Amino acid sequence: MTRAAEPGAARAFRAVDPTTGEALEPAFAVTTPAELRELGRRARAAFRRYARLPGHERAAFLRAVADGLDAAADELVARATRETALPEARLRGEVSRTSGQLRMFAGLIEDDAWLGARVDPGDPARQPAPKPDVRAVRRPLGPVAVFGASNFPFAFSVAGGDTAAALAAGCPVIAKAHPGHPGTSRLVADVVLAAAERTGMPAGVFALALDDGHAVGAALVQLPEVKAVAFTGSRAGGEALMRLAAARPEPVPVYAEMGSVNPVFVLPEAARRRGDAIAEDLHASFTLGVGQFCTTPGVVLLPTGAAGDALAARLAELTRAGQAGTMLNARVCELYQQGRERLRAAGAELLAEGAASAGPTAGTPTLWQAPLDAAMARPELLTEVFGPSTLLLRYARAEQLLAFADALEGQLTATLQAEAEELPAQAELVEALADRAGRLIVNQFPTGVEVGPAMVHGGPWPATSDGRGTSVGTLAIDRFTRWVAYQNFPRELLPPALRG
Repeated sequence: MTRAAEPGAARAFRAVDPTTGEALEPAFAVTTPAELRELGRRARAAFRRYARLPGHERAAFLRAVADGLDAAADELVARATRETALPEARLRGEVSRTSGQLRMFAGLIEDDAWLGARVDPGDPARQPAPKPDVRAVRRPLGPVAVFGASNFPFAFSVAGGDTAAALAAGCPVIAKAHPGHPGTSRLVADVVLAAAERTGMPAGVFALALDDGHAVGAALVQLPEVKAVAFTGSRAGGEALMRLAAARPEPVPVYAEMGSVNPVFVLPEAARRRGDAIAEDLHASFTLGVGQFCTTPGVVLLPTGAAGDALAARLAELTRAGQAGTMLNARVCELYQQGRERLRAAGAELLAEGAASAGPTAGTPTLWQAPLDAAMARPELLTEVFGPSTLLLRYARAEQLLAFADALEGQLTATLQAEAEELPAQAELVEALADRAGRLIVNQFPTGVEVGPAMVHGGPWPATSDGRGTSVGTLAIDRFTRWVAYQNFPRELLPPALRG
């Protein structure tokens, strides 16, 4: 549903400009329970036809959405700027990333290779029993509920990667708009709906649900027609959706990306040779976008001694020179302040703080420090602080790094800053980190996720609810399919990909 509220509507809400606190026009009607049930029925009816469409027809739909987003970029960016306070250049890049994701999936499904068809021919003469003909192929799950993210109004929202992957797989999508940017979500939804109509997709292949709270999202997960859920957001939000999905009469998978502290391991020789450069790149990474990325480096393991001290001093200098930035909304800002207080209460030392701002949702950069052993004893030091904050954990011995990695909970990323001669000795540490993270990085930083066929944006619990998947890259399509085997079928009844 993508309608503005009519006068006298019982439930309506407005977006808020985080820079000024101003309520924005228009108001949006909250999707009612009856409307949501109808969206579920329409999505299920659409699935029967949409799942059978040839890949090139679904690809044409995805490309039409991409073209529509590019054509509407000015209007989309203008609205998103007001609702999120994200800079125009960042938002324009995000629109391009979103259309690029859609075209990437369109290219993937242009032929049937992605379906992974397996043909095991029969042999009636086999002894002691004839061998049956068995063929297996991927099949779409059914309608998917996609929850928009607060920090990516395009790339991880209404037409973002989860929606692109689900539509590519043959699954209709009911998108739940994030309440922080309903106007942007509505505009994007209108682009998707227009593309569906233009390319002859079945009615109900896509819909938008709106709410200023959690009730509509909770009801959406419980719709019997929904067969999978995709979510990007907080751990609390992801866990709540998982509980709802597990309690259904028919439980369904929830693919939740729930954040990470993305540890950076700085080895001694790297600190000695490149300390200033590492400090500058690290500062740019943890303050990028006011720290509002799930891949922001929130924990940095730094050696004690002169080289580590110099790196920390340079990072503190950069942090003090930084300015507070406007965060996405008042709730995000409140949680950031709570995260800072949590670090303080757990014994972290405040090394540096940027210039404050009087804005209603200002997030001030902060740099913290604690001994590595303290973090091992106080796990609250290792919980995500969503905002421009990072914690230096000082280590004295190399063996502490492996012990830390072994104790670490699941992460989206883990990074090594090391000189070439230091890396061969880190094979065991790399293996430990591969058990803990979905993406390992050497001498770069985790902010910025390349959209491509080999990317993994996921990780073990609690970074995600299912560490076997990814929400970025073409492998993301796997989450919305299941395998079906066909035994002893006549050719004309087989899916096209199995008729060879």
